[in-house]
Amino acid sequence: MLTKLINFTTFKLYNTQLTVVKDTFFRKKVTINAGGKLIDLSSPKVMGIINITPDSFFADSRKPGIDEALLQAQKMLSDGATFLDIGAYSSRPGAVDISAQEETDRLLPVVEAIAAQFPEAIMSIDTFRAGVAEAAIKGGAHIINDISGGTLDIDMFTTVARLNVPYILMHMKGTPQTMNQMADYDDVFSEVFDYFVSKYGELKRLGVHDVILDPGFGFAKKAEHSYTLMNRMNEFDLLGLPVLTGISRKRMIYGLLGNTADEALNGTTVLNTIALMKGASILRVHDVKYAVEAVKVWEACQ
Repeated sequence: MLTKLINFTTFKLYNTQLTVVKDTFFRKKVTINAGGKLIDLSSPKVMGIINITPDSFFADSRKPGIDEALLQAQKMLSDGATFLDIGAYSSRPGAVDISAQEETDRLLPVVEAIAAQFPEAIMSIDTFRAGVAEAAIKGGAHIINDISGGTLDIDMFTTVARLNVPYILMHMKGTPQTMNQMADYDDVFSEVFDYFVSKYGELKRLGVHDVILDPGFGFAKKAEHSYTLMNRMNEFDLLGLPVLTGISRKRMIYGLLGNTADEALNGTTVLNTIALMKGASILRVHDVKYAVEAVKVWEACQ
């Protein structure tokens, strides 16, 4: 297992009672095993978003048909994506809830088609349902990306452990239908950090080896909460795990700039660059080409 030494200066995490002294070094895991491939995250990677939905918040990400999804997969892979994140359940605030069967019926044909046409593609499945996740993994996917951190399906963690696949652990409160009413924190960073400590502990006890953290920007969080998390994101390195940043074209950007999701590419690129400076290992984006370019420019400055 490859790790990277991280040097921290003094700060405190209050709820966890953890103090870090100056010049303390931590080892951060920088590899994951996905589909039998060892992926090195010491150089940040890009994950392209493909939504098999009619109602995801950014219209250009909606690829409800197999042919559309395959064309998008081909473009993202040629633009430099390491991962494709496939989702068939819209998690935008207030989105319509659909059944597990409908989610599976939307998702599985696309997963199988991408696996057949692009066998080199590493697919992540964006779902909070263990049954949907398992069907997709058996259909050719490699990673489970769970917005609920196992809170919306009690079988999720045991399913991840049994399938022995990487797991993206995201922070959210409530559901996509209720999360906007739950954006209330005394200290958002400490609450998210403690959540990760608790959930990662559960996953380790079950034998899950590859865990990636996602602070859940915009999920049960106001813009100020999301920017606080971005500002302190490097402190999540204390957990020794890769961090995924998913801020592409979100309200925290276009609300601040007074434009729309369609006009938020420039703001997204700026914030992705800041995320890289704060230690992001994976950028989850709608616009792969521009994120890959941001990584290249950032790495040239190191």
